Order: sequence, then C-alpha cells, then structure tokens
Amino acid sequence: MMHYRVVVVGGGSGGITVASRLLREARHLSGQVAIVEPATKHYYQPLWTLVGGGAAKREVTEREEASVIPEGAVWIKDAVLEFNPKENLVVTAGGSTISYDFLVVAAGIQIDWDKVKGLKETIGKNGVCSNYSYDYVNSTWENIRNFTGGTAIFTQPSTPIKCGGAPQKIMYLADDYFRKSGVRSKSKVMFYNGGPSIFSVKKYADALNKVVERKGIETHYKHNLVAVDGEKKQATFEDLNTKEQHTVQYDMIHVTPPMSAPDFIKKSPLANADGWVSVDKFTLQHTAFSNVFGIGDSSSLPTSKTGAAIRKQAPALVHNLLSLMRSEPMVNEYDGYTSCPLVTGYGSLILAEFDYNLEPDETFPFDQGQERFSMYLLKKEMLPIIYWDGMLKGLM
Repeated sequence: MMHYRVVVVGGGSGGITVASRLLREARHLSGQVAIVEPATKHYYQPLWTLVGGGAAKREVTEREEASVIPEGAVWIKDAVLEFNPKENLVVTAGGSTISYDFLVVAAGIQIDWDKVKGLKETIGKNGVCSNYSYDYVNSTWENIRNFTGGTAIFTQPSTPIKCGGAPQKIMYLADDYFRKSGVRSKSKVMFYNGGPSIFSVKKYADALNKVVERKGIETHYKHNLVAVDGEKKQATFEDLNTKEQHTVQYDMIHVTPPMSAPDFIKKSPLANADGWVSVDKFTLQHTAFSNVFGIGDSSSLPTSKTGAAIRKQAPALVHNLLSLMRSEPMVNEYDGYTSCPLVTGYGSLILAEFDYNLEPDETFPFDQGQERFSMYLLKKEMLPIIYWDGMLKGLM
C-alpha cells in the first residue's frame, strides 16, 4: 500500500494548482504529495470557444500532462475507483490502494453525452457539433464557416456546466461570422436554454439581452435538448414547465451536453444529495470528513464552474489545509468569486466577475458590463499565459 501526506485526486486545473501552491508554500512536503490522474494530456479549455469560432488553433490548447505536474509531486497515472474516507483510503481502477493523511478532490465534471438520445451517434457530423470536447471542437468551426443559411441552434442544459457562458459565446461568434459571410439575412439563430434567463447576474444579463436583441436571436428558456436525429436533422426539446416535447428542424446545431459529478464521486461517502463533493462554501473543507477538501467543478460550491473560480479557491484551500496540518484555526475564506469572459463577437467581450451573492466583483476601473475590444484581447492573449505560467505553477 502506498501512503502520502496529501493525495490530490485530479490533474486538471484544480488539482495542479493546489499541488503547485502546496509545494511552494510547504517545501517539506516534496515527495509526499501525490496526484492521481489517468489522462496524459492537459487542456486549456476556455480557449475552445475561440477554436470553435475559427479564431484560435486547437493544438495550442493541448500540452502533455507530465509538463504541468509540479516538482515534488508524485504522479500516479491511474483513475480513482472508490473513496473510503473513514479509513483514509483511495482505491484505483488499476487495483492500487493509497492511504493519505489529507485528501483533496479536484476531479472535474463529467460530460454526459449519453443523456441526450442520439447525440453520441451523430456528434461531429450531420450538422451536429460541440466545443465541449477536444475531439469535436474543430467540427464547430467547420459547421460555422460552411453554413449557407437556414436554422442554427445553440443549446444549454439545465444542469450545472463548466463555463456557464460558453453555450452563448459560440452563438455570438457564429452570428458575427454569418454576417461577414453574407448568410445571416437568410438564417435563423435560436438559443434553447434550460435555465430561466440569459445570465444569473442582473447587470450582465441586462447587457446580454441587448446583445441578443441587437443580433436578432430567438431565445427559448426552460427548454432542454432531449434528443437529436442526425439523419433527419431534427432536435427534440422538452419544455421544463409543461414537460411537453417538440421537434425543431435544424441545419446546424451546437450542443452543450448535460453534465454532472463524476460517477465515482456520486456513489461515494463524499457526495451530497446531488452527487457533488460536499464542502463548506467558505473553507472548502468537507462537511463530514475534516481531513478532506474539495475544489473546482466536482465540488458542491454554489458558484459557476470556471477556471477563474479555481484561481481564487486554491489559495483559500491551501492555507486552510496547512493550518489544519499545524492544528491551527482555518481563517481563509473563499467568497464565491468567479469570472466569465463573455465573447459577444470577434473583438468584443463582456467580462463578468461576481461573487456568491451574484453581485459584480470587478477587477478593472471601468464598467465591465460593456462590450470591449481590450477584454477580448485579455481572453485571447493574456489569460492563457496567466493559466499556463501563473496559475498552474502556483504563482497566482
């Protein structure tokens, strides 16, 4: 049996950031921090919106997982099968049992492609595309640039998703491109959203509603995509209020699939009733097991699931974990900060930043509810650098 002082489950944004910060702030833990992650590639997923819109290359978002593992961490290339927090044990799919003193769960979110009937069979063809996969993101750009008119549908499920603004960002880019290519006048752009509104924060919702109105986009709220027939080019939606279903003909459809907590978390003692790792929303400590912490998309934190949120969560988690190790009180609190750079077209972006109370928590000394070219450059050029060279290295 292997034993480590700290075991981090997940080698994505949350896991790598926590491990890096932990090893920077407590160098004596070198060799005592293990990261359990089966994937050999690491992706900067926020850029996939621009890849799908033809404004960035897919390849720049991919790096070797080995290149982001921090010095002093032990990489266990395996997947977690089950947790036994009462015994401080993690069991892997490869048959290993790992014991720990402290556990950090940063396992990300699970994309449930099979929850939409017919989607797995037709994704990447028949006009069906999605930015939510490295394998299929190029198909989005293929559909947009080859679109000659007709009905273009963009969907968002009622489940929590990573990067809550992404389903509409690609819609705005597509609308922009359709205008530049001369086909928008003979096209209908439709947004089917399982949620009740365009955005959860009023300030940014007001701005986005103006964007939708200006672009002439048809919106349908409280509607979930439940089936796709690629051969017939038909999408079936369920009205969440009436439970009635209706079918719409499409020429292209960008699908944001339903998402949920990873299955191995759902069935574990760490999960709350909805399947997420149950943590205190301020300290990030587990609500039942004091030596367990959760961060990012797989956690129960009631905020948007974004990389920007992790950048603020990680310092609080690491400081509280180190305090717990020293038997000191945990005083660091995460206030729910998250950010969503809302691309509204090529060269324009609304930078939404807000907290648990859905109140704006903005960085810059100007109104971020306005579309700006400078904020578009921030997303395209600066944020990837901040991610690779700052956040993942535990520097910010």
